[in-house]
Amino acid sequence: MIGICENCGNNYDKAFIVVIDEEEHIFDSFECAINKVAPRCHHCHTPIIGHGIEFEENFFCCGRCAKSASTHIAAHSVTYGTTRILLS
Repeated sequence: MIGICENCGNNYDKAFIVVIDEEEHIFDSFECAINKVAPRCHHCHTPIIGHGIEFEENFFCCGRCAKSASTHIAAHSVTYGTTRILLS
């Protein structure tokens, strides 16, 4: 038995451990892991479970949220995975 899910409290014999910055987290499902440790979009607060977009030290789920979050980034581009996206 690994332990109790830190998100929902379920004691599940197939729980798993996720290590982030040398700190262990125990979960019983990917749903609980995503809910607890996935970064959230700075604009709409959706959990980011894919590549997402990082701009000015904030994370966004998509280009639209990145552009909506600030009017001064309209002429900038952001990185999405390995692709540069112009936000104008």
